[in-house]
Amino acid sequence: MEADTINNLNITLDLVAKEKDIPRDVLVQAIESAIETAAKKVFGEERELEANFNSETGQVDLLQFMLVTEDVEDEGREITLEQAQLVDPGAEIGDELGFQIFYLDKDKDKAEAEDKKYGDILGIKQSRQSFGRIAAQTAKQVIIQRVREAERARVFEEYKDRQGEIVTGRARRFERGHVIVALPRAEGILPAREQMHRESYRAGDRVQAYVKEIRADARGPQIILSRTDPGLIFKLFEMEVPEIYEGIVRIVAVAREPGERTKIAVASRDPDVDPVGACVGIKGSRVQAVVQELRGEKIDIVPHSEDIAKFVCNAIAPADVVRVLIDEKNDTIELIVPDDQLSLAIGRRGQNVRLASQLVGWRIDINSESKVSEYKDELRFWLSKHMQEFDPEDIEYMFKLGFHSAENIINADAIELTSVPGVDEAFAEKLQDLCEDLVDARQANKLWGPGGRQAFLARGGYDRTEANANGAEE
Repeated sequence: MEADTINNLNITLDLVAKEKDIPRDVLVQAIESAIETAAKKVFGEERELEANFNSETGQVDLLQFMLVTEDVEDEGREITLEQAQLVDPGAEIGDELGFQIFYLDKDKDKAEAEDKKYGDILGIKQSRQSFGRIAAQTAKQVIIQRVREAERARVFEEYKDRQGEIVTGRARRFERGHVIVALPRAEGILPAREQMHRESYRAGDRVQAYVKEIRADARGPQIILSRTDPGLIFKLFEMEVPEIYEGIVRIVAVAREPGERTKIAVASRDPDVDPVGACVGIKGSRVQAVVQELRGEKIDIVPHSEDIAKFVCNAIAPADVVRVLIDEKNDTIELIVPDDQLSLAIGRRGQNVRLASQLVGWRIDINSESKVSEYKDELRFWLSKHMQEFDPEDIEYMFKLGFHSAENIINADAIELTSVPGVDEAFAEKLQDLCEDLVDARQANKLWGPGGRQAFLARGGYDRTEANANGAEE
């Protein structure tokens, strides 16, 4: 190509401009600039050189301009009047003459004839002989570089608006755990951190992924793909569920542990359309299509609700919930579940409650009924021992309001506690201080004292011996 590149630029430029959709003028300007730069490196940076593309000959003409002076101080830019008149008999002091530098092999005869007639006026005779090959190589590199830049620009323009979409390609090669995916007219990268841990790929395998990011890079745009992003769930269901694509059903929230389990909350804008049923499909066909694409990842679909208590009960499914206690101050929800539902509510390695918490956007604490009963017993005991003025009936009413443990009371506002009969703000603050002592005693294993919890329960849950004795004395 080197021998023909500089001689057949018209053909080359037309082919490249058409095939790569690059304006011909852009290529011409780039080649002119590159040839001019290469010429200065060969002939000298101080010279006044100019490269112009000649569309008639299909080559780049190189000109050097020299100033006619009486005394030459800069040999790269000036010549004497005597030298100038060898070329142009009418030359005068102050004129600027342009000399064409013949550097191509096909112009070798012209170069020799010029040297024979005028001598080495420009002082480039030796270096000119090697510049032809340099110019051809330079033109070739410029065309290749411009083609690459144009392809990168086209890829960026094509994919910059596709962030957040799903694309399908083939695994092409592997680099340090990353999968390079062949996409239409582009390559994407599926980083190791964006791959599901149970998945593996071989060259040629189909890869469907979410376009997470488009980065403009010096080496070209980088299309970052993901198989772990929650956006993949949105798009897969949009592809499988017409009601989601049409906007009738919407996915409100997604909580995901890639490759393991996903929970999605869905809602319908049409009261006649069941959002969960629409996503599941007949005999589970729609959700199974998504599960298959995710290589067996489990998917729970739950109805969204503006009622946070109802929503959290849906999110914690399949476990049943006995009671929901909401602490808006600390963005915490406490769920009380039957003893036999505790492990189901928590899930394997805490997965179910963790995903439910992500879906709802609140912290979720789960306690079994028996555990709540233990909290109530220790609170009854502690209050009967240290706050005998607190009426047992009021304590039971306090439990019904959701303050069934020392922690519940400590985390509450004092004003909230005044909803309990007989409790004002001063009493509430005293109650909170006492509960902090209870927590300390529990941690130090000094809560129950002689006989322990069983002895306390055997006495009916309250020890009023001392109070009754005081009353008798009065």
